[in-house]
Amino acid sequence: QVQLVESGGGLVQPGGSLRLSCAASRSRFSYYTMGWYRQAPGKQRELAATITRDGRTVYADSVKGRFAISRDNAKNTVYLQMNSLEPEDTAVYYCLCNSGSLYWGQGTQVTVSS
Repeated sequence: QVQLVESGGGLVQPGGSLRLSCAASRSRFSYYTMGWYRQAPGKQRELAATITRDGRTVYADSVKGRFAISRDNAKNTVYLQMNSLEPEDTAVYYCLCNSGSLYWGQGTQVTVSS
């Protein structure tokens, strides 16, 4: 089992920035691929970004150039730096751990509105 605890969501104006954090409970965190997904109201959950154990990243086209995923294996934590936020980025953001099994966090709300 892996417990994931997200933090850092909130309300921000268009053009603003937020940084999400996801702390994982497992000591083998450095071996796992981690990701951030998001789900907007009335829409399916979709990929935002992933990062492998060796730091390779993948981004959805909609966030490329604006979001950056990173990890700190010493802290068992993955981050999502979100810049130039748009109203379309409003969603619940979920952390994912892929250890061979998939584990999800509880989600954190991000609202982009003036």
